Amino acid sequence: MRMYDLIVKKRNGGVLSTAEIDDMIRAYTAGQIPDYQMSAMMMAIYFRGMSPEETVALTMAMAHSGDMMDLSGIAGIKVDKHSTGGVGDKTSIALTPMVAACGVKIAKMSGRGLGHTGGTIDKLESFPGFTTGIDAERFVRQVNEIGVSIMGQTADIAPADKKLYALRDVTATVDNMSLIASSIMSKKLASGADAIVLDVKTGSGAFMKTEEDSFALAREMVTLGNMAGKKTIAVVSDMDQPLGRAVGNALEVREAVDTLRGEGPEDFAGLCRTLGTYMLIAGGAADSEQEAAGKLQAVVEDGSALRKLAEFVEAQGGDPKAVYDTSLLPQAGIVEEIGSVQEGYVTKIDCDEIGICSLLLGGGRETKESAVDLSVGLVLHKKVGDHVRTGEPLATVYANDRAKLEAARARFLKAYHLGDSPASSGPLIRGIVRE
Repeated sequence: MRMYDLIVKKRNGGVLSTAEIDDMIRAYTAGQIPDYQMSAMMMAIYFRGMSPEETVALTMAMAHSGDMMDLSGIAGIKVDKHSTGGVGDKTSIALTPMVAACGVKIAKMSGRGLGHTGGTIDKLESFPGFTTGIDAERFVRQVNEIGVSIMGQTADIAPADKKLYALRDVTATVDNMSLIASSIMSKKLASGADAIVLDVKTGSGAFMKTEEDSFALAREMVTLGNMAGKKTIAVVSDMDQPLGRAVGNALEVREAVDTLRGEGPEDFAGLCRTLGTYMLIAGGAADSEQEAAGKLQAVVEDGSALRKLAEFVEAQGGDPKAVYDTSLLPQAGIVEEIGSVQEGYVTKIDCDEIGICSLLLGGGRETKESAVDLSVGLVLHKKVGDHVRTGEPLATVYANDRAKLEAARARFLKAYHLGDSPASSGPLIRGIVRE
């Protein structure tokens, strides 16, 4: 194989064979193909696209470029859940104990946040002492014992994807449906679960801004998962405004705990129920959506979902008392309200801007090396459709630096759009993709 010949073939609209893609990914991972040639290939793919067969081949080659997690030691069906990322998306923290409390095994790998979307690992580390730095043996043992474990993605899981994504990020070739889908699914397939439920976000705070693109990505990923022998389903959900009301690591954990007590925001609780429904069905714990929804409601009402979260936190070194007393989570030194500068109805929220406000406060990363302040963020009091009077609080901001607070306040006010007439936010669940 000559990389030059493969570049020419794809540049001219040809279809790469599975063997050619396998050899290319193997050689690139081993450092035998230089970045400049792989950059040319990524640009050729960006403009020429990939066939379904090529996309499957690329996904599987990246999945097999490193370790494939062996979860055969875990009894029963193992279910994973993945979100494409959004503002205020703390779903895994509430959802995984709900599903585990219903008897479905959750073996999940998660990442840290980068940019305006938060990462599950950062949020979980709000529990004092909690760690996701566990080895595979402990991971498997914990899932068998308590039904749920979340570990950080190791360097040996889909290393080809890490190299390729870093390259695409600096060569303007990220935004290609096949490359996005294969990047996400290669990691999911390497993680070893039997079934995968995807939460594909759509809107201003999501990677995919339009429903058309979001459904296209959902269909691509579901196809990849099913072709790889994994039962895969996608829920397309709204991200035109933050999910729930809390944005920021410890604040989102607090809201997830409230939700497990039955006291969380309805949009967030509703998304957990929807995703959980399909996870229970995929895991064989329910035969219908109605049965699954009833089981999920029951574990919230009887407190077993909250107890499962405490059990999970303790198993991974965290302080379970913080589940029952959230004042033990990191606390910000400055707490102030942001009042509205006019009266009207909230007609629109620039969702990604709210995420950037949390980033400005120190709650996110601009680079992989950035330190994260787990205590800072915002809690929204008004969302799309709500009426607000002049001076009435739109949000409460939590900060540890006065200058950062003022920068976030100025940006926050520009993200809220008010009008004279009520507005509708549209449905939270935009659709389900099964095939």
